Amino acid sequence: MTSPLLTCDVGSLPFSGDLESFTRGAGLYNSLLELLHPKDPLISGSCRLFEEKIVEGLLGKLQAGIDVPNFPQFRDMNEMFLQLMEGTRKTTSGYELTGRLRLSSERKVLPELEAVKRNASRIRDAVGHQISLKICVTGPYTLSSLLVNRTGEVFGQFSDVLQQIVEASVVVQKNVEVVLVSIDEPVFGLASDTLLDRGASGREALLKAWEAICHKVKTRGAQALIHLHNTADDIFWGVKGLDIIESHVGDPLYGSAKSKEACETTDKLVKASIAVTDFDRLVRERIVASNPGLSEASIGPLLAEAWASIKKGDVDPTVYLESKGVMKSRLKRILRLFGEERVPFAGPECGTKSFPSTDCALEYLRRISEATKRKT
Repeated sequence: MTSPLLTCDVGSLPFSGDLESFTRGAGLYNSLLELLHPKDPLISGSCRLFEEKIVEGLLGKLQAGIDVPNFPQFRDMNEMFLQLMEGTRKTTSGYELTGRLRLSSERKVLPELEAVKRNASRIRDAVGHQISLKICVTGPYTLSSLLVNRTGEVFGQFSDVLQQIVEASVVVQKNVEVVLVSIDEPVFGLASDTLLDRGASGREALLKAWEAICHKVKTRGAQALIHLHNTADDIFWGVKGLDIIESHVGDPLYGSAKSKEACETTDKLVKASIAVTDFDRLVRERIVASNPGLSEASIGPLLAEAWASIKKGDVDPTVYLESKGVMKSRLKRILRLFGEERVPFAGPECGTKSFPSTDCALEYLRRISEATKRKT
């Protein structure tokens, strides 16, 4: 395999440091308060911490060999987008609609992206080339799952706001270019939902919501990708403006002739997910492989013992990471099924927030990059 693939990741990284200050900085960054109070240590310090963590995380991904990194995602993927919107309120049982959803008048772009844009020349100087960036937006289906008074009509409302965020976020500048936008829908397909029954109005509303976001992405000159954890419900194949589909390692998407046929019929591409990112699963699989015949009841205590050793520093967590050989085998199978022309990107199946440290996560990204690019 002499692979022309580019690597891209899914965003999240484990966070180390003062999370409270970081979160406060995210809320204040590039805001009127930051402008009016540049010498207030609580405000300026939090903003600087936020900015440095984003720059540090992005540089780490680039230096690990990721060609198209997502902006580092340390915050909750739902909260960070709901904070850009008006029309909901948080209750003890979940979020509740209080009116029609609309984009906040105070902020249109994620502060993470603002931090990348503000430091783009610095990042480019460090890596020696223009940054090709991926950004993710939490999709209308996943955001709607947080609502207690949820209807199919709200898919379109979320889509309207997300389109505005995409329009403000997809930039082409001297030092940074957003080339890929992912609609993240991890909740989709994981549970039965009457709103998505065949023939239901909610099903058609979701299809239109995704279509509208993809159209906005493409008018801005980027490619549209959807990130799924389950592809059993195949509605996504009907999104005409969708370019690329990705799911988790082991999902039927990557192993069925039906998927290949659907790709060709709908003229879509696939991002190859070649590395498992559930760290508990990686530890569990190593325990099971090392102890043949181990009972299910015995796994839990050994899993807890492994984590305790990692936290104490007695065990290097990278021993639990998948090898480049395993990743390469997955990639070869996907390429054989779809053909190289249908697989422009490869990377991890999801984010690495469950990993014990940033260094461990970046080592995994290095292995993924090497497995994708190495000649065999």
